[in-house]
Amino acid sequence: MWIWETSKWQRFFWREEIVRIKLGELRRKQGVLFGKLSAMGWELQEESLFASLTAEAQMTAAIEGERLPANEVRSSVARQLGKDIPGMIVSNANIDGLVEMMLDATQNYEQPLSEKRVMQWQAGLFPNGLSNGFKITTRKYRTGKKGAMQVVSGTIGKEKVHFVAPDAKVLAKEMKAFVQWFNTATIDPILKSAIAHLWLVTIHPFEDGNGRIARAAGEMCLTASDKSPMRFYSMSVAIERNRKAYYEVLENTQNLKWAPIDPDKGIDVTKWVDWFLDCFDAALDHSEELLEQVVGKSTFWNKHATTIFNARQQKVIAKMLTGFEGGISSSKYGKLCKCSKDTAVRDIADLLKKKVLAKQAGGGRSTSYRLITPRA
Repeated sequence: MWIWETSKWQRFFWREEIVRIKLGELRRKQGVLFGKLSAMGWELQEESLFASLTAEAQMTAAIEGERLPANEVRSSVARQLGKDIPGMIVSNANIDGLVEMMLDATQNYEQPLSEKRVMQWQAGLFPNGLSNGFKITTRKYRTGKKGAMQVVSGTIGKEKVHFVAPDAKVLAKEMKAFVQWFNTATIDPILKSAIAHLWLVTIHPFEDGNGRIARAAGEMCLTASDKSPMRFYSMSVAIERNRKAYYEVLENTQNLKWAPIDPDKGIDVTKWVDWFLDCFDAALDHSEELLEQVVGKSTFWNKHATTIFNARQQKVIAKMLTGFEGGISSSKYGKLCKCSKDTAVRDIADLLKKKVLAKQAGGGRSTSYRLITPRA
């Protein structure tokens, strides 16, 4: 039996003794990190917003197994935030739609959610009405013409059904109930994010995009929890790092393995909420890395405010400041900037002279260089 087939569907509860202490500690950590963000100044707050939204957009797609070109995602986020960053390129419409959804959810978090708004999010994810080359219905709930909506894995003949969604005939009713709850529920926003995520992904109202939309709705709740559109963490980064566990806990909750029914209270989703809170904790921990990166970039560019770089050098430095692994070599430099090896060698020599790069261990053809990052 699936969770939505029970008579207690839409009634969720969790064991307060398990959730209360953990939620209190998360609130404390959230406050400390938000205090750090508030003390950083407007420019660094904007940079943090840019970094967290970029990570959120990339990772919410990665959870679904879709790897988006990082430079296109960064360019789309920057363009829609009105930022000018080195190496900006044209991004495809699907990426722009994903970023637009994330911005609407987080920057307009105080506006009520509506069925029309959710449909617009889904249409933006698939602007050409195509998913993996197949035509899908957008701006409407799934119709059921293609059969039952199932989450399946495995090869043909050996499929494993992980979840079967509600029948298409009840989607309008289900979504009305969800939207009404979302706009009127007065529970803690972090808990509301957990329930909204589970509830919406269980309804599975669309042919595709349900996971990304559920996570966007969850982000909307978390932004309300911060009482500010300034983002400094990404739940999707934490979920992607624990993707196997994410799908496992969803599956076990949706088929009632981990969601026993209480005849008076409804469906016990304590294990889902508990896992979600742990994931939120991991997201806050990751935000420390993100803020350090933001401060590091600011410190670097402040130190080199009068240093002259060409466009290629700016592009490489920007890449290295966002976690470029393994150092930069002349061949990597050439590929990244689409320039000849001789040009790459000259640019690197200039950066060595300006004390921007330093040679790493090793030599000869394997020579690579690290970025010299000043202390804040």
